[in-house]
Amino acid sequence: MVLPIQDLNVASIVRIPSPKEIKARRPLTAAAEKTVIEGREAVKAVLEGRDSRFLVVIGPCSIHDPESAFDYARRLRAVQEATKDVFVILMRVYFEKPRTTIGWKGLINDPHLNGTYDMEAGLVLGREILLKITEMGIPTASEFLDPIVPQYTSDIVSWAAIGARTTESQTHREMASGLSMPIGFKNGTDGSLQVAMDAMQSARHPHSFLGIDQDGCTAVVSAKGNPWGHIILRGGHKRTNFDPESIADAATRLRAAKLPPGLMVDCSHANSEKKFERQETVWNSLIDQKLSAELKGSPDLIGAMVESNINEGNQPFPNPAGLKPGVSITDACIGWAMTEKILLEGAERLRAAKLAAA
Repeated sequence: MVLPIQDLNVASIVRIPSPKEIKARRPLTAAAEKTVIEGREAVKAVLEGRDSRFLVVIGPCSIHDPESAFDYARRLRAVQEATKDVFVILMRVYFEKPRTTIGWKGLINDPHLNGTYDMEAGLVLGREILLKITEMGIPTASEFLDPIVPQYTSDIVSWAAIGARTTESQTHREMASGLSMPIGFKNGTDGSLQVAMDAMQSARHPHSFLGIDQDGCTAVVSAKGNPWGHIILRGGHKRTNFDPESIADAATRLRAAKLPPGLMVDCSHANSEKKFERQETVWNSLIDQKLSAELKGSPDLIGAMVESNINEGNQPFPNPAGLKPGVSITDACIGWAMTEKILLEGAERLRAAKLAAA
């Protein structure tokens, strides 16, 4: 009797359509393409210092309800239009959630919120959501966790993040080197800046690695390297790093490593000590610092990330039948009233400073 020696812990393997097939079902429209390109170019201009506007990546911690996502996008579109002279706003449209141990892994992994893991449906739904939001004129921002997913969705994303848990991963550094949009690398969960700097340096160089092509076949991907990387400061265990001293230190270290010093700050996670309402405090500190930086001509602080939803807080999951609309099922978020307040007040302060300096 010959004993099996492979797939011993695999329950099933289910094929799904190729990226080309999924894209054919939900093709990129002319309106969406225009938004994607303009969003990417605006972010690049900020990173290069050609655009002095403040980059804002804002929206739900994760997307689980398409209608709530569209409701949020419509609200954000109005604020985007009202603040476009001082902000470059992108909406967080996150479909993948890294888990410290276990938990819901995001809409692509489990779109029905019931543990059926219908990932084909998740990929199609993800494209639908991205398309509708970009067709509204709002560039999208997302985190890429699974290295296969970008082949299905990255053509509708203007900015992407590599998370704190995956910044140290060679696979994600290789993936980032081939992505077509600017990439933010978060510092490690322990607060370490070096892993993010190493990731940024690595992704700027060419890599060859295993991946899939548009037909879904395993292939060797040879990437040119992505020059549009930057650091996201998100704090770490028992410490924040959004204060002026931390930002100045990070910029100094980036310059010493001959890397672009532009820094985004995550107002959530360790910087808010995982208390969603403290994001307002972090945001206000960043606006203060941006105003000070404008006077000194320093471009180092380029943007902020905020976790925001229609209603504040979060709700227990799994409980799909009883979920309240517009409330996060992952990290707690500030609500729309606070979101609108900080964006409009921040814009007014930046606008007034520019007028005073003119």
